[in-house]
Amino acid sequence: MNAWPSQPVVHEINTLVWLGELSSRYARRITLGEVPGEVWDRVVRPGVDAVWLMGVWERSPAGLESALRNESLQASFRAALPDLTTADIVGSPYCVRDYVVDRALGGPEGLAAARAELAARGARLILDHVPNHVAPDHPWLIDRPACLVQGTRDDLARSPNAFLAAAGHVFARGRDPYFPPWPDVVQLNAFSEDLRSVTVDTLISIGDQADGVRCDMAMLLMNDVFAKTWGESAGAVPAEDFWSYVIPRVRARHPGLLFMAEAYWDLEWALRQQGFDHCYDKRLYDRLVHEDAGSVRAHLGAGLDYQRGLVRFLENHDEPRAAAVLPGGRERAAAVAVATLPGATLWHEGQFVGRRVHLPVFLARRPPEPADAALRDFHDRLLPAAAAVRQGDWQLLTPTGWPDNDTHRNLLAWSWTDGDTRHLVVVNYADRPAQGRVPLPWPDLRGRTCRLTDLLTTDTFDRDGDELAGPGLFVALDPWRSHVLSLHG
Repeated sequence: MNAWPSQPVVHEINTLVWLGELSSRYARRITLGEVPGEVWDRVVRPGVDAVWLMGVWERSPAGLESALRNESLQASFRAALPDLTTADIVGSPYCVRDYVVDRALGGPEGLAAARAELAARGARLILDHVPNHVAPDHPWLIDRPACLVQGTRDDLARSPNAFLAAAGHVFARGRDPYFPPWPDVVQLNAFSEDLRSVTVDTLISIGDQADGVRCDMAMLLMNDVFAKTWGESAGAVPAEDFWSYVIPRVRARHPGLLFMAEAYWDLEWALRQQGFDHCYDKRLYDRLVHEDAGSVRAHLGAGLDYQRGLVRFLENHDEPRAAAVLPGGRERAAAVAVATLPGATLWHEGQFVGRRVHLPVFLARRPPEPADAALRDFHDRLLPAAAAVRQGDWQLLTPTGWPDNDTHRNLLAWSWTDGDTRHLVVVNYADRPAQGRVPLPWPDLRGRTCRLTDLLTTDTFDRDGDELAGPGLFVALDPWRSHVLSLHG
Protein backbone atom coordinates (compact mmCIF):
# COMPACT_ATOMS: atom_id res chain seq x y z
CA MET A 1 0.00 0.00 0.00
CA ASN A 2 1.17 3.53 -0.71
CA ALA A 3 2.14 6.03 1.98
CA TRP A 4 -0.49 7.26 4.41
CA PRO A 5 -2.58 10.20 3.17
CA SER A 6 -1.49 13.43 4.80
CA GLN A 7 -4.98 13.96 6.28
CA PRO A 8 -6.34 10.48 7.04
CA VAL A 9 -9.96 9.82 7.96
CA VAL A 10 -10.17 7.22 10.74
CA HIS A 11 -13.20 5.17 11.80
CA GLU A 12 -13.00 3.90 15.40
CA ILE A 13 -14.70 0.56 16.20
CA ASN A 14 -15.31 -0.88 19.67
CA THR A 15 -14.16 -4.32 18.53
CA LEU A 16 -15.65 -6.54 21.21
CA VAL A 17 -19.09 -4.88 21.18
CA TRP A 18 -19.15 -4.76 17.38
CA LEU A 19 -18.30 -8.45 17.01
CA GLY A 20 -20.93 -9.37 19.60
CA GLU A 21 -23.60 -7.50 17.68
CA LEU A 22 -22.51 -9.10 14.40
CA SER A 23 -22.71 -12.52 16.04
CA SER A 24 -26.29 -11.82 17.10
CA ARG A 25 -27.24 -10.46 13.69
CA TYR A 26 -25.82 -13.43 11.78
CA ALA A 27 -26.82 -16.02 14.42
CA ARG A 28 -23.32 -17.44 14.64
CA ARG A 29 -20.10 -16.58 16.42
CA ILE A 30 -18.14 -14.03 14.40
CA THR A 31 -14.51 -13.19 15.13
CA LEU A 32 -12.23 -10.79 13.29
CA GLY A 33 -11.38 -13.40 10.71
CA GLU A 34 -15.04 -14.14 9.98
CA VAL A 35 -16.57 -10.69 9.46
CA PRO A 36 -18.68 -10.81 6.28
CA GLY A 37 -17.46 -8.79 3.35
CA GLU A 38 -20.58 -6.64 3.22
CA VAL A 39 -19.88 -5.56 6.80
CA TRP A 40 -16.36 -4.45 5.94
CA ASP A 41 -17.87 -2.55 3.01
CA ARG A 42 -20.05 -0.58 5.43
CA VAL A 43 -17.15 0.07 7.81
CA VAL A 44 -14.85 1.29 5.04
CA ARG A 45 -17.41 3.67 3.59
CA PRO A 46 -16.34 6.19 0.91
CA GLY A 47 -14.05 8.76 2.47
CA VAL A 48 -12.61 6.46 5.18
CA ASP A 49 -8.85 5.78 5.04
CA ALA A 50 -8.30 3.70 8.17
CA VAL A 51 -10.11 1.67 10.81
CA TRP A 52 -9.05 1.80 14.44
CA LEU A 53 -9.99 -1.53 16.03
CA MET A 54 -10.13 -0.39 19.64
CA GLY A 55 -9.55 -2.99 22.34
CA VAL A 56 -8.07 -6.05 20.64
CA TRP A 57 -5.37 -6.93 23.21
CA GLU A 58 -5.71 -9.43 26.05
CA ARG A 59 -7.63 -7.87 28.92
CA SER A 60 -6.56 -8.51 32.47
CA PRO A 61 -8.41 -10.94 34.76
CA ALA A 62 -7.04 -8.98 37.71
CA GLY A 63 -8.36 -5.77 36.17
CA LEU A 64 -11.75 -7.39 35.71
CA GLU A 65 -11.84 -8.38 39.39
CA SER A 66 -11.06 -4.79 40.32
CA ALA A 67 -13.90 -3.50 38.11
CA LEU A 68 -16.36 -5.94 39.65
CA ARG A 69 -15.51 -4.59 43.12
CA ASN A 70 -15.68 -0.91 42.15
CA GLU A 71 -19.09 0.53 43.10
CA SER A 72 -18.55 3.76 41.19
CA LEU A 73 -17.80 1.85 38.01
CA GLN A 74 -20.74 -0.45 38.62
CA ALA A 75 -23.04 2.56 38.82
CA SER A 76 -21.74 3.88 35.49
CA PHE A 77 -22.25 0.45 33.95
CA ARG A 78 -25.87 0.31 35.09
CA ALA A 79 -26.51 3.86 33.88
CA ALA A 80 -25.40 2.90 30.38
CA LEU A 81 -26.90 -0.61 30.36
CA PRO A 82 -29.94 -0.89 32.67
CA ASP A 83 -30.24 -4.67 32.20
CA LEU A 84 -26.58 -5.19 33.08
CA THR A 85 -25.39 -8.68 33.97
CA THR A 86 -22.04 -9.80 35.30
CA ALA A 87 -21.31 -11.42 31.92
CA ASP A 88 -21.47 -7.96 30.29
CA ILE A 89 -18.45 -6.76 32.31
CA VAL A 90 -15.20 -7.81 30.67
CA GLY A 91 -12.63 -5.37 32.04
CA SER A 92 -10.93 -2.40 30.45
CA PRO A 93 -9.09 -2.69 27.12
CA TYR A 94 -6.66 -0.17 28.60
CA CYS A 95 -5.76 -2.58 31.40
CA VAL A 96 -3.61 -4.72 29.13
CA ARG A 97 -2.53 -8.17 30.27
CA ASP A 98 -0.39 -8.72 27.17
CA TYR A 99 -0.04 -7.28 23.66
CA VAL A 100 -1.48 -10.37 22.04
CA VAL A 101 -4.81 -10.30 20.22
CA ASP A 102 -7.45 -11.83 22.47
CA ARG A 103 -8.47 -15.32 21.39
CA ALA A 104 -12.11 -14.40 21.94
CA LEU A 105 -11.73 -11.90 19.10
CA GLY A 106 -9.99 -14.34 16.75
CA GLY A 107 -6.37 -14.10 17.90
CA PRO A 108 -3.48 -12.91 15.73
CA GLU A 109 -4.75 -14.91 12.76
CA GLY A 110 -8.12 -13.21 12.90
CA LEU A 111 -6.51 -9.79 13.10
CA ALA A 112 -4.32 -10.58 10.09
CA ALA A 113 -7.43 -11.58 8.14
CA ALA A 114 -9.18 -8.35 9.15
CA ARG A 115 -6.17 -6.30 8.07
CA ALA A 116 -6.20 -8.04 4.70
CA GLU A 117 -9.90 -7.24 4.27
CA LEU A 118 -9.21 -3.60 5.03
CA ALA A 119 -6.26 -3.48 2.65
CA ALA A 120 -8.40 -4.97 -0.11
CA ARG A 121 -10.66 -1.94 0.30
CA GLY A 122 -7.79 0.54 0.34
CA ALA A 123 -7.94 1.09 4.10
CA ARG A 124 -5.34 0.76 6.83
CA LEU A 125 -5.48 -0.67 10.34
CA ILE A 126 -4.77 1.24 13.58
CA LEU A 127 -4.32 -0.46 16.97
CA ASP A 128 -3.87 0.81 20.52
CA HIS A 129 -0.77 1.13 22.63
CA VAL A 130 -0.98 2.03 26.33
CA PRO A 131 2.44 3.46 27.25
CA ASN A 132 1.68 4.76 30.74
CA HIS A 133 0.55 1.64 32.60
CA VAL A 134 -0.08 -2.10 32.50
CA ALA A 135 -2.35 -4.55 34.28
CA PRO A 136 -1.36 -5.81 37.74
CA ASP A 137 -0.92 -9.30 36.26
CA HIS A 138 1.18 -8.17 33.31
CA PRO A 139 4.37 -10.29 32.94
CA TRP A 140 6.61 -7.26 33.41
CA LEU A 141 5.82 -7.09 37.14
CA ILE A 142 7.74 -10.36 37.48
CA ASP A 143 10.13 -10.26 34.54
CA ARG A 144 10.98 -6.54 34.38
CA PRO A 145 10.16 -4.76 37.65
CA ALA A 146 12.62 -1.99 36.77
CA CYS A 147 10.13 -0.90 34.09
CA LEU A 148 7.70 0.24 36.76
CA VAL A 149 7.53 2.98 39.36
CA GLN A 150 8.21 1.37 42.70
CA GLY A 151 7.49 2.41 46.27
CA THR A 152 8.15 1.17 49.78
CA ARG A 153 6.17 -0.73 52.38
CA ASP A 154 5.72 2.59 54.15
CA ASP A 155 4.22 4.07 50.96
CA LEU A 156 1.81 1.15 50.78
CA ALA A 157 0.81 1.49 54.43
CA ARG A 158 0.36 5.25 54.12
CA SER A 159 -1.46 5.26 50.72
CA PRO A 160 -2.99 1.86 49.96
CA ASN A 161 -5.06 3.41 47.15
CA ALA A 162 -1.90 4.64 45.42
CA PHE A 163 0.31 1.55 45.77
CA LEU A 164 -0.02 -2.22 45.65
CA ALA A 165 2.14 -5.19 46.57
CA ALA A 166 2.85 -7.72 43.83
CA ALA A 167 5.62 -10.13 42.85
CA GLY A 168 7.65 -9.25 45.94
CA HIS A 169 7.66 -5.51 45.24
CA VAL A 170 5.60 -2.45 46.01
CA PHE A 171 4.45 -0.72 42.82
CA ALA A 172 2.68 2.59 42.23
CA ARG A 173 -0.75 2.47 40.71
CA GLY A 174 -1.10 4.27 37.39
CA ARG A 175 -2.40 7.82 37.29
CA ASP A 176 -2.24 11.20 35.67
CA PRO A 177 -1.39 14.21 37.84
CA TYR A 178 -4.93 15.62 38.01
CA PHE A 179 -6.87 12.58 39.19
CA PRO A 180 -6.66 9.91 41.88
CA PRO A 181 -4.79 6.71 40.97
CA TRP A 182 -6.54 4.22 38.73
CA PRO A 183 -7.24 1.13 40.84
CA ASP A 184 -6.76 -1.48 38.10
CA VAL A 185 -3.36 -0.59 36.60
CA VAL A 186 0.30 -0.28 37.57
CA GLN A 187 2.48 2.68 36.63
CA LEU A 188 5.28 2.30 34.10
CA ASN A 189 8.41 4.39 34.55
CA ALA A 190 9.08 6.63 31.56
CA PHE A 191 12.60 7.31 32.84
CA SER A 192 13.55 3.63 32.92
CA GLU A 193 16.02 2.53 30.24
CA ASP A 194 14.50 -0.93 30.44
CA LEU A 195 11.00 0.40 29.76
CA ARG A 196 12.14 2.48 26.81
CA SER A 197 13.78 -0.57 25.27
CA VAL A 198 10.78 -2.87 25.72
CA THR A 199 8.42 -0.14 24.53
CA VAL A 200 10.35 -0.05 21.27
CA ASP A 201 10.02 -3.83 21.03
CA THR A 202 6.30 -3.67 21.81
CA LEU A 203 5.64 -1.03 19.20
CA ILE A 204 7.67 -2.91 16.61
CA SER A 205 5.45 -5.92 17.31
CA ILE A 206 2.34 -3.76 16.89
CA GLY A 207 3.82 -2.42 13.66
CA ASP A 208 4.14 -6.01 12.44
CA GLN A 209 0.35 -6.31 12.80
CA ALA A 210 -0.97 -2.87 11.87
CA ASP A 211 -0.34 0.27 9.83
CA GLY A 212 -0.74 2.76 12.63
CA VAL A 213 -0.83 3.04 16.41
CA ARG A 214 -2.93 5.24 18.68
CA CYS A 215 -0.95 5.95 21.86
CA ASP A 216 -3.14 6.36 24.93
CA MET A 217 -2.50 9.46 27.10
CA ALA A 218 0.78 10.03 25.29
CA MET A 219 1.64 13.29 27.05
CA LEU A 220 2.00 11.51 30.42
CA LEU A 221 5.32 10.03 29.27
CA MET A 222 6.93 13.36 28.35
CA ASN A 223 9.93 14.12 30.55
CA ASP A 224 8.60 17.31 32.12
CA VAL A 225 5.11 15.92 32.73
CA PHE A 226 6.43 12.67 34.17
CA ALA A 227 8.90 14.45 36.44
CA LYS A 228 6.15 16.68 37.84
CA THR A 229 3.87 13.69 38.39
CA TRP A 230 6.34 11.30 40.01
CA GLY A 231 9.27 13.35 41.27
CA GLU A 232 12.09 11.38 42.88
CA SER A 233 10.13 8.13 42.64
CA ALA A 234 10.95 7.97 38.93
CA GLY A 235 14.69 8.55 39.29
CA ALA A 236 16.89 10.86 37.29
CA VAL A 237 15.40 12.63 34.28
CA PRO A 238 16.99 11.29 31.08
CA ALA A 239 18.58 13.69 28.64
CA GLU A 240 16.33 12.49 25.83
CA ASP A 241 12.55 12.64 25.97
CA PHE A 242 10.60 9.37 25.98
CA TRP A 243 9.00 9.67 22.55
CA SER A 244 12.09 11.18 20.97
CA TYR A 245 13.87 7.99 22.01
CA VAL A 246 11.13 5.51 21.12
CA ILE A 247 9.60 6.65 17.84
CA PRO A 248 12.74 6.84 15.66
CA ARG A 249 13.80 3.36 16.78
CA VAL A 250 10.40 1.94 15.89
CA ARG A 251 10.42 3.70 12.53
CA ALA A 252 13.79 2.16 11.75
CA ARG A 253 11.82 -1.10 11.42
CA HIS A 254 8.48 0.34 10.30
CA PRO A 255 9.13 3.60 8.41
CA GLY A 256 5.50 3.99 7.41
CA LEU A 257 3.91 3.34 10.80
CA LEU A 258 1.57 6.20 11.69
CA PHE A 259 1.74 7.51 15.27
CA MET A 260 -1.41 9.14 16.64
CA ALA A 261 -1.39 10.60 20.15
CA GLU A 262 -4.21 11.03 22.60
CA ALA A 263 -3.03 14.37 23.95
CA TYR A 264 -4.33 17.11 26.21
CA TRP A 265 -3.11 20.23 28.05
CA ASP A 266 -2.02 22.02 24.83
CA LEU A 267 0.94 19.67 24.40
CA GLU A 268 0.07 18.70 20.83
CA TRP A 269 2.85 20.71 19.19
CA ALA A 270 5.49 19.39 21.60
CA LEU A 271 4.44 15.81 20.86
CA ARG A 272 4.57 16.52 17.15
CA GLN A 273 8.17 17.67 17.59
CA GLN A 274 8.91 14.38 19.35
CA GLY A 275 7.73 12.32 16.39
CA PHE A 276 3.93 11.98 16.38
CA ASP A 277 2.12 12.42 13.08
CA HIS A 278 -1.20 13.51 14.59
CA CYS A 279 -2.46 14.53 18.04
CA TYR A 280 -5.98 14.92 19.40
CA ASP A 281 -7.46 18.40 18.97
CA LYS A 282 -9.33 18.52 22.27
CA ARG A 283 -9.44 22.32 22.19
CA LEU A 284 -11.51 22.32 19.00
CA TYR A 285 -13.81 19.67 20.48
CA ASP A 286 -14.41 21.79 23.59
CA ARG A 287 -15.08 24.92 21.54
CA LEU A 288 -17.49 23.19 19.20
CA VAL A 289 -19.42 21.64 22.08
CA HIS A 290 -19.40 24.50 24.58
CA GLU A 291 -18.53 27.77 22.83
CA ASP A 292 -19.46 29.91 19.81
CA ALA A 293 -18.29 30.63 16.29
CA GLY A 294 -15.86 33.33 17.42
CA SER A 295 -14.09 30.90 19.74
CA VAL A 296 -13.86 28.28 16.99
CA ARG A 297 -12.55 30.86 14.51
CA ALA A 298 -9.85 31.96 16.94
CA HIS A 299 -8.69 28.35 17.30
CA LEU A 300 -8.50 27.98 13.53
CA GLY A 301 -6.16 30.95 13.27
CA ALA A 302 -3.22 28.74 14.30
CA GLY A 303 -0.49 27.96 11.79
CA LEU A 304 -1.24 25.44 9.07
CA ASP A 305 1.72 23.21 10.01
CA TYR A 306 0.20 22.89 13.46
CA GLN A 307 -3.32 22.27 12.20
CA ARG A 308 -2.33 19.56 9.73
CA GLY A 309 -1.00 17.53 12.65
CA LEU A 310 -4.25 17.57 14.62
CA VAL A 311 -7.02 14.96 14.91
CA ARG A 312 -10.46 16.59 14.64
CA PHE A 313 -13.34 14.73 16.31
CA LEU A 314 -16.77 15.13 17.89
CA GLU A 315 -16.67 11.91 19.85
CA ASN A 316 -14.60 8.84 20.62
CA HIS A 317 -14.83 6.14 23.28
CA ASP A 318 -13.82 8.63 26.00
CA GLU A 319 -16.21 11.47 25.12
CA PRO A 320 -20.01 11.62 25.36
CA ARG A 321 -21.92 10.77 22.22
CA ALA A 322 -22.22 13.78 19.91
CA ALA A 323 -25.97 13.26 19.50
CA ALA A 324 -26.36 13.62 23.27
CA VAL A 325 -24.34 16.83 23.72
CA LEU A 326 -24.89 18.59 20.38
CA PRO A 327 -28.66 18.88 20.05
CA GLY A 328 -30.52 19.52 16.84
CA GLY A 329 -28.67 21.01 13.91
CA ARG A 330 -25.59 21.86 15.95
CA GLU A 331 -24.30 18.30 15.56
CA ARG A 332 -24.45 18.54 11.77
CA ALA A 333 -22.80 21.96 11.71
CA ALA A 334 -19.97 20.68 13.90
CA ALA A 335 -19.63 17.56 11.74
CA VAL A 336 -19.22 19.68 8.61
CA ALA A 337 -16.49 21.62 10.38
CA VAL A 338 -14.43 18.66 11.60
CA ALA A 339 -14.86 16.85 8.27
CA THR A 340 -13.58 19.70 6.10
CA LEU A 341 -10.75 21.17 8.19
CA PRO A 342 -7.07 20.32 7.65
CA GLY A 343 -5.66 17.48 9.73
CA ALA A 344 -6.86 13.97 10.44
CA THR A 345 -10.55 13.25 11.09
CA LEU A 346 -11.80 10.72 13.63
CA TRP A 347 -15.30 9.22 13.47
CA HIS A 348 -16.71 6.87 16.09
CA GLU A 349 -18.81 3.83 15.18
CA GLY A 350 -22.46 4.65 15.92
CA GLN A 351 -21.91 8.39 15.48
CA PHE A 352 -23.28 8.30 11.93
CA VAL A 353 -26.66 6.99 13.13
CA GLY A 354 -27.01 9.15 16.23
CA ARG A 355 -26.27 6.77 19.09
CA ARG A 356 -26.66 8.65 22.36
CA VAL A 357 -25.52 6.24 25.10
CA HIS A 358 -21.88 6.61 26.08
CA LEU A 359 -20.74 3.06 26.78
CA PRO A 360 -18.00 2.40 29.35
CA VAL A 361 -15.17 0.48 27.67
CA PHE A 362 -15.45 -2.22 30.36
CA LEU A 363 -18.67 -3.54 28.81
CA ALA A 364 -19.14 -6.10 26.04
CA ARG A 365 -22.71 -5.09 25.22
CA ARG A 366 -24.58 -1.87 24.64
CA PRO A 367 -28.30 -1.11 24.72
CA PRO A 368 -30.28 -1.09 21.49
CA GLU A 369 -30.98 2.36 20.09
CA PRO A 370 -33.02 3.39 17.06
CA ALA A 371 -30.97 4.60 14.11
CA ASP A 372 -31.49 8.20 13.00
CA ALA A 373 -32.00 7.58 9.26
CA ALA A 374 -31.77 11.27 8.36
CA LEU A 375 -28.47 11.64 10.22
CA ARG A 376 -27.14 8.51 8.52
CA ASP A 377 -28.06 9.94 5.12
CA PHE A 378 -26.36 13.22 6.04
CA HIS A 379 -23.09 11.47 6.87
CA ASP A 380 -23.37 9.35 3.73
CA ARG A 381 -23.21 12.64 1.81
CA LEU A 382 -20.72 14.41 4.07
CA LEU A 383 -17.86 11.88 4.03
CA PRO A 384 -17.39 11.68 0.24
CA ALA A 385 -17.96 15.44 -0.03
CA ALA A 386 -15.21 16.10 2.52
CA ALA A 387 -12.85 13.75 0.69
CA ALA A 388 -13.39 15.77 -2.50
CA VAL A 389 -12.95 19.10 -0.71
CA ARG A 390 -9.77 18.54 1.32
CA GLN A 391 -7.27 18.83 -1.51
CA GLY A 392 -4.52 21.41 -1.98
CA ASP A 393 -4.15 24.58 0.08
CA TRP A 394 -6.47 25.51 2.94
CA GLN A 395 -7.23 29.08 3.96
CA LEU A 396 -9.37 30.49 6.76
CA LEU A 397 -11.70 33.22 5.44
CA THR A 398 -13.20 36.19 7.28
CA PRO A 399 -16.87 36.89 6.55
CA THR A 400 -18.02 40.51 6.58
CA GLY A 401 -21.36 42.13 7.31
CA TRP A 402 -23.12 45.45 7.69
CA PRO A 403 -23.52 48.02 10.46
CA ASP A 404 -27.11 46.98 11.10
CA ASN A 405 -26.50 43.22 10.81
CA ASP A 406 -23.64 41.59 12.65
CA THR A 407 -24.83 37.99 12.21
CA HIS A 408 -21.84 37.39 9.92
CA ARG A 409 -19.90 36.83 13.16
CA ASN A 410 -21.64 33.47 13.43
CA LEU A 411 -20.34 32.32 10.05
CA LEU A 412 -17.28 30.08 9.83
CA ALA A 413 -15.69 29.91 6.39
CA TRP A 414 -12.64 28.42 4.69
CA SER A 415 -11.47 27.53 1.21
CA TRP A 416 -9.50 24.71 -0.39
CA THR A 417 -7.55 25.40 -3.59
CA ASP A 418 -5.90 22.74 -5.73
CA GLY A 419 -5.03 24.35 -9.04
CA ASP A 420 -8.31 24.95 -10.85
CA THR A 421 -10.19 22.82 -8.30
CA ARG A 422 -11.74 25.12 -5.72
CA HIS A 423 -14.02 24.52 -2.78
CA LEU A 424 -15.63 26.72 -0.20
CA VAL A 425 -17.12 25.71 3.18
CA VAL A 426 -19.44 28.05 5.09
CA VAL A 427 -21.09 27.07 8.39
CA ASN A 428 -23.61 29.08 10.39
CA TYR A 429 -22.51 28.07 13.87
CA ALA A 430 -25.43 29.62 15.73
CA ASP A 431 -29.07 29.02 16.61
CA ARG A 432 -30.33 32.00 14.57
CA PRO A 433 -30.13 32.94 10.88
CA ALA A 434 -26.91 34.54 9.64
CA GLN A 435 -26.07 36.65 6.61
CA GLY A 436 -22.78 37.96 5.35
CA ARG A 437 -20.30 38.11 2.53
CA VAL A 438 -17.40 35.72 2.26
CA PRO A 439 -14.42 37.26 0.40
CA LEU A 440 -12.79 34.59 -1.76
CA PRO A 441 -9.04 34.16 -2.38
CA TRP A 442 -9.44 33.78 -6.17
CA PRO A 443 -8.99 37.13 -7.99
CA ASP A 444 -8.91 35.38 -11.38
CA LEU A 445 -12.69 34.88 -11.16
CA ARG A 446 -13.23 38.40 -12.51
CA GLY A 447 -14.90 38.57 -15.87
CA ARG A 448 -16.40 35.09 -15.59
CA THR A 449 -19.70 33.54 -14.68
CA CYS A 450 -19.24 30.96 -11.93
CA ARG A 451 -21.37 28.07 -10.83
CA LEU A 452 -21.26 26.85 -7.25
CA THR A 453 -22.59 23.36 -6.48
CA ASP A 454 -23.39 22.36 -2.92
CA LEU A 455 -21.98 18.87 -2.47
CA LEU A 456 -24.36 18.16 0.43
CA THR A 457 -27.57 19.00 -1.41
CA THR A 458 -26.63 19.19 -5.15
CA ASP A 459 -28.17 22.71 -5.22
CA THR A 460 -26.47 25.02 -7.73
CA PHE A 461 -25.93 28.79 -7.68
CA ASP A 462 -24.77 30.93 -10.62
CA ARG A 463 -22.83 34.00 -9.57
CA ASP A 464 -20.92 36.83 -11.24
CA GLY A 465 -17.15 36.40 -10.92
CA ASP A 466 -16.60 40.13 -10.37
CA GLU A 467 -18.83 39.99 -7.33
CA LEU A 468 -17.10 36.88 -5.97
CA ALA A 469 -13.63 38.38 -6.46
CA GLY A 470 -14.78 41.75 -5.07
CA PRO A 471 -17.05 41.97 -2.04
CA GLY A 472 -17.38 38.19 -1.97
CA LEU A 473 -20.10 35.56 -1.99
CA PHE A 474 -23.33 36.64 -0.31
CA VAL A 475 -24.45 33.92 2.09
CA ALA A 476 -27.70 33.57 4.01
CA LEU A 477 -27.95 30.46 6.16
CA ASP A 478 -30.60 29.23 8.57
CA PRO A 479 -29.50 28.17 12.09
CA TRP A 480 -26.77 25.51 12.08
CA ARG A 481 -26.89 25.12 8.27
CA SER A 482 -23.86 24.77 6.00
CA HIS A 483 -22.66 25.02 2.43
CA VAL A 484 -19.95 22.73 1.06
CA LEU A 485 -19.45 24.29 -2.35
CA SER A 486 -17.54 23.28 -5.43
CA LEU A 487 -16.79 26.21 -7.74
CA HIS A 488 -16.64 25.97 -11.53
CA GLY A 489 -16.39 28.67 -14.11
